[in-house]
Amino acid sequence: MSAKPPSLTERRKAATQLDIARAAAELFTERGPDGTTAEDVAERAGVALRTFYRYFRNKQDAVGPLLAAGGDRWRGLLAAIEPGAAVPEALERAMREALAAPDAHAADGLRQTRALLRAAACDPALRAVWYRVNQESEEQVLPVLTRLAGPDAEELGIRLAAAAATDAVRVALEVWAATDAGLTGPGSPAELAVRCLRELMAGMRPLTE
Repeated sequence: MSAKPPSLTERRKAATQLDIARAAAELFTERGPDGTTAEDVAERAGVALRTFYRYFRNKQDAVGPLLAAGGDRWRGLLAAIEPGAAVPEALERAMREALAAPDAHAADGLRQTRALLRAAACDPALRAVWYRVNQESEEQVLPVLTRLAGPDAEELGIRLAAAAATDAVRVALEVWAATDAGLTGPGSPAELAVRCLRELMAGMRPLTE
């Protein structure tokens, strides 16, 4: 059964949240988190301050939707793979495609993530948002992996695979963000993520055989 499409109200809410998130990311890049206030973000997004606080607890929390966007795309690609496929290969395929930069929009998204992760290096509250986004992504990928691995797969193995895949992407993006490596090729997010995934899953025989 297909999922029920979002209502008009839900789509408007998501659009407003994304507008606020983009405004916050722009200001963090221009001024840094310390030089940005919630009022600044609301003004840049063209919303009232009360609207800002309706959706987000603080200025750092506002960039959560942008940091989560890559994980949403990766899980969507993974969910499109037919059950029965080898888990490591499926994870790698989805990871490569999700972290590629096939067009200007995808490239801008990766550059924005790099800027936010660089800002997070000096802002504990922003790092906390990043860690929370990754924890939520790990939890959300569990049912996708359960379906992919099939009914005979051990729960422990699936949980380990979810943790390994999530951490592979997280570490890859953090390492890439601290460098000047390009969007593709050696040192790129996709290349680093696949390397991390292979290292982390090397000893997980039930899911890799």
